[in-house]
Amino acid sequence: MSNLLAQPLLIQPAGIGTSSPVSILGPLVRITTIGDLITKLTVFLYPFASLILFFVLILGGYDILMSHGDPEKIKSGRLKMTAGIVGYVLLGLSYLISRILGYIFGVGGELL
Repeated sequence: MSNLLAQPLLIQPAGIGTSSPVSILGPLVRITTIGDLITKLTVFLYPFASLILFFVLILGGYDILMSHGDPEKIKSGRLKMTAGIVGYVLLGLSYLISRILGYIFGVGGELL
C-alpha cells in the first residue's frame, strides 16, 4: 500500500568514482495503515483547531463589544465563545482518550 501513496525518488550519481544510487522517500511512503494516516493528519489538525478557536473567540468577543448592552447579543457572543472552548476541550480529550485506549490495548506504543 505504501507504494500506492508515494513513489520513492531514485537518484543515480554520474561521473567517475560514483557511489551507489540514493533513494529519497516522500513523507507518505511510511504510511502503511489507516492509523498511520490519522497520525500524520493530527499533526495538522491540532494547530488548525487552535486557529479556529482563536477566530471563534475573536468573533464572540466582537459580538459582545458590539452588543451595545443588548442582552441577546451578549448571550450570543458568550455562547459562541463557550462552544469554541468546549469543542477544543473535546478535541483534546478525544486525543487523550484514544492514546490511553491505544496504550491499554497495546496498539499505540507509549502512553503520551
